[in-house]
Amino acid sequence: MNTIAERIYDYLKGFPPFNLLTREQLLSISKSVDVIYLENNQFIFEIGKPVSDHFYVVRDGAIGLFSADHNLVDKCDEGDIFGLRALLRKGKYKLNAKAIEESIVYCISLENLDAYITANTDASQFLMASFASNIRTRTTEEDDFSEALQKSSEYTYLQTADYSKNPITCRVETSIKEAANIMTEKHVGSIVIVDNKKPIGIITDKDLRTKIATGKFTIDQTVSAIMSSPVITYPETISVAEAQIAMLKNKITHLCITKDGTSHSELTGILSEHDIIVLRENNPSSLIKEVKRSKTALQLCNIRQRTEKLLERYLEQDIPIDFISRLVSAINGIITQKVIELSIAKMNNKPPVRFAWLAIGSQGRQEQLLMTDQDNALVFEDVNETNYEEVKSYFLKLSEHINNALETVGFELCPAKMMANNPKWCKSVSEWSKQFNSWITTPDQDNLMLCTIFFDYECVYGNQELVRQLSENIFKSIKNHDIFLTYLGRNALQNPPPLSFFRQFLVEDDGEHKDQFDIKARAMMPLVDAARLLVLSHNIKAINNTLQRYEKLVELEPQNKDTYSFCIEAYKDLLTFRTKQGLAHNDSGRFIDLESLDKGNRLQLKRSFKAVKEVQELIKVRFKLSQLL
Repeated sequence: MNTIAERIYDYLKGFPPFNLLTREQLLSISKSVDVIYLENNQFIFEIGKPVSDHFYVVRDGAIGLFSADHNLVDKCDEGDIFGLRALLRKGKYKLNAKAIEESIVYCISLENLDAYITANTDASQFLMASFASNIRTRTTEEDDFSEALQKSSEYTYLQTADYSKNPITCRVETSIKEAANIMTEKHVGSIVIVDNKKPIGIITDKDLRTKIATGKFTIDQTVSAIMSSPVITYPETISVAEAQIAMLKNKITHLCITKDGTSHSELTGILSEHDIIVLRENNPSSLIKEVKRSKTALQLCNIRQRTEKLLERYLEQDIPIDFISRLVSAINGIITQKVIELSIAKMNNKPPVRFAWLAIGSQGRQEQLLMTDQDNALVFEDVNETNYEEVKSYFLKLSEHINNALETVGFELCPAKMMANNPKWCKSVSEWSKQFNSWITTPDQDNLMLCTIFFDYECVYGNQELVRQLSENIFKSIKNHDIFLTYLGRNALQNPPPLSFFRQFLVEDDGEHKDQFDIKARAMMPLVDAARLLVLSHNIKAINNTLQRYEKLVELEPQNKDTYSFCIEAYKDLLTFRTKQGLAHNDSGRFIDLESLDKGNRLQLKRSFKAVKEVQELIKVRFKLSQLL
């Protein structure tokens, strides 16, 4: 090996992912590295130029990544990698990269990436995690967190999915028999039905098993009889993470890839669940499959424990908390669905009428990352008075099975009994509507507390139409009693930013958690309450997640974009912090011993509190509540 290659080897082995490679792998890369010398302000790539088949490592100096409006997005110092996202995404560069001082850069080819780095499991996992990290602008003013957030640029997490570029297709008038023959001949598990090259439906092996082999349809009928339509479409830049969430959310195993990501443009590929599994070892999809095969709550308990390990690993890899939250919530939801199916099977009879199981509180907001206690409710179809008690009795018994099974899985029973096996939280649509109307028209402290819990609900299982009816009735009650929002606003201000006059943390005065900081009540819930109130004031339905609520508010109120963006980042930080604390101490992460925190942790928390102050000031002005604080 020549002297230059030796120097390159010695340098790269000190940085990830190169330190994760075998000696032979890194030696092979070092021999083919190109060394680039850059003057100050010299560009290495520019926005709009085709992406080259290389990525880069800073050897000496510093490289700045700049947006089109010349804002510094990130600064890459010695050992930092850049240009890798673009390489995997293909297309054209979306950032400018130039030296911000005299620099030496190592240039590594796509061929070496494929042959040695992505082929190495540890190195590949590191790259997965690095894609997930949010890149923020550095600012000289350490305390000016708000300004940094305004300039921050959040990248797509995880790599672009490697989908099949040659989807097998047929026309809508094709017979099922002909389509099945095509799938057999091409050795594929799906065929996309197209009209003028645009996807309008899809048939999978499962459709042939469940719809043809069972005799429900004949093979002489056209594919339109059994195709799933409309199809779920995504653009060619879809990431592995987005694909996973889409498949979990829509309960499908195939996504159609089109030029612009909609069904109105040309089909360019197909992405299957199998493709995702091949791309990523230990894919959460395998956990989902195990859930579907499970026969007992104990088996589901094992899967949920492994989900917590997955959560821990993702946090270690710095994967964005919003992605982790949605993924873990999706797994929790699917586990709950399986629990309900197993519980129904235990009953002597099938449900007498349509019903829906609602997750409420943090699970309803898709923010239940740790194994906290249950909060749920059940709504069933309206029935006549003579049958009401009998029907309710059935669902109370079913709920008892479900709640007990969820406890076996690891979700503790709610101490306040806010569960569907409580007659108070198991009602018909009409009864639930009356209940919400009562809370809204008499907004005392107890009723407001219940509203803040029950307004965050998600249908986990059952009939969505019942939930839609309930939502319509709730918003009708709010519209008829608009002063309710003022009361809800007062309630949202009950927890001020958790710092004393001397900027010390406000801690618990007594009880089991004396001198500990309650991160849920004092920091997270004020942001949750504010998001709920503001979204309700816009009459927005079906957005329960706190981060998604603030994202919607950014869209609806561009004049308050800075405040809402600040709240988004603060809530992400708080959710991450609480989750890590919970995993470290094997509890809910709610109460924190401040003595265990270093200066950096304290500073991060105090920065988050500024977001609470900003959004509460906005609420005070909007709802004319300035006399309260």
